[in-house]
Amino acid sequence: MTVPSPHPPRPGDEPDVLVAVVTYNSANIVNRFLEALPGALAGAGTATVVVVDNDSQDGTASLVRSLAPWVVVVEAGGNLGYAAGINRALAHTRPRRGAYILNPDAVPSPGSVDILARAAEEHDRTGITVPRIVGADGRLKPSLRREPTIARAFGEALLGGHRAGRFAALGEVMTDSALYVDGARADWATGAAMFVARRAIDAVGSWAEEYFLYSEETDFALRVRDAGLELRLAASAEVVHPGGEQTTSPWLWSLATVNRTRLYRSRHGRAPSAIFFGAVLLNECLRARRPTSWEAARALVRGVRPRGDSIALSVAAR
Repeated sequence: MTVPSPHPPRPGDEPDVLVAVVTYNSANIVNRFLEALPGALAGAGTATVVVVDNDSQDGTASLVRSLAPWVVVVEAGGNLGYAAGINRALAHTRPRRGAYILNPDAVPSPGSVDILARAAEEHDRTGITVPRIVGADGRLKPSLRREPTIARAFGEALLGGHRAGRFAALGEVMTDSALYVDGARADWATGAAMFVARRAIDAVGSWAEEYFLYSEETDFALRVRDAGLELRLAASAEVVHPGGEQTTSPWLWSLATVNRTRLYRSRHGRAPSAIFFGAVLLNECLRARRPTSWEAARALVRGVRPRGDSIALSVAAR
């Protein structure tokens, strides 16, 4: 069945909204996303949807074309990573209101794109707006994050991430559901669903491709903050996103852990970066009975390189 098209821009015009999606072997999940998208875009104005396919082997690109002929499918020609795919989508057009970056297993609620765009337009200093993310059971999934610090890295190592997250000084993940109210601010948020206002695109530019997967959204959001813009939650916009692969895949957990230390090192000097690295390593060593943490500790010591199937799992990882 063909999915009806959202309102397209006239030839030669910029769209109001760009939806940017990166896929890799996503044929078993992308149809729910495509079916939800026209309703999610209702009221947002004209829209261009760009799916960048990172060399899927399961026919994802062909399936998207058949289900939604109105989607612009860009075949990357290789598995280039999440940030590289986003950059290729952003290069396609310059949206007037902003770009909504979504994982292909994220299902946005009706009218949610306009809610996010309006939330960005209400405050001149807003650069990113994010929706409330829930699991398939409808329960809140904590998606707001604080900036990585040495104190938070040690807090998570000694208290555990969920417990540490209750305290702003000690945890990166904002775990208290009471914080998830309209207009709540955070340093960064999960990259599964992120509306980037035009002012932030103009101020910050492209995403950092060197991370391949994980920490690229942290880097981007922190650069948006460095430019004097804020990230805010639009609580009435919602996305259903199962996720969870990162916590069960030793490879993905290792890549995410190593990239945490790389990101911190990119923003801090040698001495604090060494202390942060030690705190992250301590965290994984204290939990080494878990296969994910054991592999992450080894990867921190030995280093880790992106593997071809990393992005395949990323669509359910954040």
